Amino acid sequence: MLPYEKYLQEVLIDEPTLQARVAALGAEISRDYADCGDLLLLCILKGGIMFLADLTRHINVPHEIDFLAVSSYGRGVRSSSGNVRIDMDLSENITGRHILIIEDIIDSGHTLRFVMDVLQTRQPASIKLCTLLDKASMRSVEIPVDYRGFEIENKFVFGYGLDLDEKYRNLPFIGVVKTDMIVHD
Repeated sequence: MLPYEKYLQEVLIDEPTLQARVAALGAEISRDYADCGDLLLLCILKGGIMFLADLTRHINVPHEIDFLAVSSYGRGVRSSSGNVRIDMDLSENITGRHILIIEDIIDSGHTLRFVMDVLQTRQPASIKLCTLLDKASMRSVEIPVDYRGFEIENKFVFGYGLDLDEKYRNLPFIGVVKTDMIVHD
């Protein structure tokens, strides 16, 4: 048995399905930003890194990447506190630039609302959002999702950048954690 298998209830999205959707998103973004000239992909760390790495290979318009680390969750089961802080800020000035936020998953929307509000004060030309996973049923804050990989039910997921207590981000699929293995804070 592989170490992660004791936590895995089911594979929610397998690798071929993930990769096909990421390629389709890349093509859509390339079409939409064909005449942009100044696209910056802004990856929310840590979870968005796998998605960004694959997505950027499918975007055929010139673009740059930057990173932002924010925190609003503790260890264990994720439940947004609504308290968000920037742990690592951007290295680039975004004034007048077209920003595409790359996120792994959106549930309540509190973290992304905070990020978008902070970025808006820096006067970019535009801000759009691309998320791999969307738990729309869990939304408590209005967030405009411009590019969505998959809408999923309220399940605790891991793999493909999403962690299970900081482990298993490297898995090439999205798995659901067994209910009895979830540790409550």
